[in-house]
Amino acid sequence: MGKLRDKQRKNIIIPLIEMSFLLKTNCLLAQGTQKPNREFSLVFGLNQPIVTHGFNFEVNYWMEHFVIDYSPGIGLEYKDALVSDEAKAQHLNFNITHSVGIGFGYRFTKNFNLRFEPKVHVWDMYYSDQFKDKAYKITTYTTYTLGLGAYYRWTPFGTNGNALKGFTIVPSARWWPNITTSLDNNEYKYFNTRTGKNEIHKANNIGISNTPFFLNVSIGYTFGKKH
Repeated sequence: MGKLRDKQRKNIIIPLIEMSFLLKTNCLLAQGTQKPNREFSLVFGLNQPIVTHGFNFEVNYWMEHFVIDYSPGIGLEYKDALVSDEAKAQHLNFNITHSVGIGFGYRFTKNFNLRFEPKVHVWDMYYSDQFKDKAYKITTYTTYTLGLGAYYRWTPFGTNGNALKGFTIVPSARWWPNITTSLDNNEYKYFNTRTGKNEIHKANNIGISNTPFFLNVSIGYTFGKKH
């Protein structure tokens, strides 16, 4: 009788153990194949249309700890208060026909990230009274920058259950120094018909007051936002 009971217990316990093992294995497999949280943001810079009368957008791919971005700018005008004293004295204005680059960043928090950013900027140079008249363009040159950008991605309606949760605001501060240019010795020597002298134009920096530093605010939308 005792042997019979032991056999009955085994017939019950062994299937339970096997079922438990299978359930645990299935759970682990499900966790392993579960798609990680991935988000995409599309944002548009405000400085570009307001300050430089051009256009810029940025695409971000968000991972758990990292972010990758691609950002082109088109038709950015540098004139009046945006050019250096040297350029003002030489009566020069500039049009960045296109500016493009990528960024690789680390997310220190859910919202704050710091990015390493190589960029390329193509400058058309004109006299201020013939600005963007292709027939009188003085020269074109390219600057190559390599710097850092600090970004804060804010989704003010992120906890909402509706479509507003993806609305995104991104203030940023960037330091993009020139590492090289297409000009010999990073300068352009020419005869200036406005000053009547041989002049030297030193390659522009991309930021505020001909420095590598600038601020911006972008707005847009984050797709696939989970939290």
